[in-house]
Amino acid sequence: MADPGPILRDLADESRELDDLVSEAKWSTPTPAKGWTIAHQIAHLAWTDAKSLIAVRTPDEFPAEVQLALAAGDDFVDQGARQLATKPRDELLAMWRSGRDELARELARVPDGQKLPWYGPPMSAASMATARLMETWAHAQDVYDALGLRREPTRRLWQIARFGVRTRNFAFSVHGLAAPAEEFRVELSGVDGEEWAFGPADAAQRVAGSALGFCLVVTQRRHPADTDVVAIGPDAEKWLEIAQAFAGPPGAGRKAGQFA
Repeated sequence: MADPGPILRDLADESRELDDLVSEAKWSTPTPAKGWTIAHQIAHLAWTDAKSLIAVRTPDEFPAEVQLALAAGDDFVDQGARQLATKPRDELLAMWRSGRDELARELARVPDGQKLPWYGPPMSAASMATARLMETWAHAQDVYDALGLRREPTRRLWQIARFGVRTRNFAFSVHGLAAPAEEFRVELSGVDGEEWAFGPADAAQRVAGSALGFCLVVTQRRHPADTDVVAIGPDAEKWLEIAQAFAGPPGAGRKAGQFA
């Protein structure tokens, strides 16, 4: 099983970078997520960390959380963000900081091989840490876009790209589609001139482009047409249309040309 340690260090670095970004930002600034301000973005991260702590500390209680999500429907995540976004700025920041630190400590202690419940498939501690890294990076992108700032890619994208590849079948399933039987080849240009490849080299269905573009697509922060990511093969093309690395119902994504 993967060691969560390096992923947790990446998560801590990603969180600190976002923390620095929002500490002086106007809390009410609208972001590309419809109806969400910067406060909502941080509220969502704090809310999800709290739910993750339930999954780690008291996994027997998590089925009740799933039932709450099913009862609330597509509004479940928005409800959580709205509730916490009303907190005073300093209180919400303190909650997010303490919650993410607590979660990191708990994930580091999860026994090797133990699966943690979630709204999607159960996950190892390393997978949950990667999911938190993916979400932190994705919601930070919304903040960068809201503030009109350019973001420099880092090697942390490798973890997010790998997670995006591993969630391929999940994306098909949440759209009620059968996952392709064969693996795809994903070839990405990473940072510092590196090439990152996933899947068999002789796969017929292929996806290629920059790691940044791919991560923006699988987190639904950019429409595929607004990136350099290309697909070869009908199944690979469909994947780019529906790619979703986060749990829950199908996301709305971004419209083509929104960030042109």
